[in-house]
Amino acid sequence: MVRLISDSELSASSVVANSTMNRGRGLCGVNSYTRELGFDPAAWLREHGGAAPGWLDLCSGEGRALVEAARVLPAGAELTGVDLVGPLVPLPVPPPALAAGARLRLVTAALADWVPERSYQLITCVHGLHYLGDQLGAIARAASWLAPDGRFAAHFDPESVRRPDGSGAGRAVLAALRAAGFEYRARRHLLLLDGGRPVALPFGYAGADPSAGPNWTGQPAVGSYYHSLVAPRRRVEL
Repeated sequence: MVRLISDSELSASSVVANSTMNRGRGLCGVNSYTRELGFDPAAWLREHGGAAPGWLDLCSGEGRALVEAARVLPAGAELTGVDLVGPLVPLPVPPPALAAGARLRLVTAALADWVPERSYQLITCVHGLHYLGDQLGAIARAASWLAPDGRFAAHFDPESVRRPDGSGAGRAVLAALRAAGFEYRARRHLLLLDGGRPVALPFGYAGADPSAGPNWTGQPAVGSYYHSLVAPRRRVEL
């Protein structure tokens, strides 16, 4: 029997406080957001974000991609990074982004406890869901923070979601996500949503397993356990 823990306990796990997650990953190049997502976030914002685009990066690590994007985005852009551990090295003072007129903010907080003050045209989570307990809750909240014409893009591993008995729930979860308007690109393990909206998924969070082992990236990840909120149909005897 797998021992499931709460998200408050999970935050103290060595698997979650992963010092290599998004450390040093920049905007473009070999080790970059552009390569992992299949599109350049800054270029996407220049095309779709208007005069004052907003980008929220969940599990942002050092925030280097945000810093680099702020240098090429228009003045008035607002870029926010949220990470449990936060930057391990200080940003330049003053940050280059601020000198250009863009607002750059890196927040150290658990995603389950943080709420933004605005909506965003782009919300990303590059290999960050792997370290969250309630992944589906984070996905639903992100969808509600997205602007009506915005895009959400996050790496998601269906193998990481399970039922309390240990059986896989990935197929049922993907079906529910697609019914809610998400697209899943299996080759990249990428979950996409175009257009912010309220999302209610038929699953209740049961707890997390920090000892689930490596996922497809080869890095240790968290197992997320859910029970179904949909009551089974009763069989009617004729």
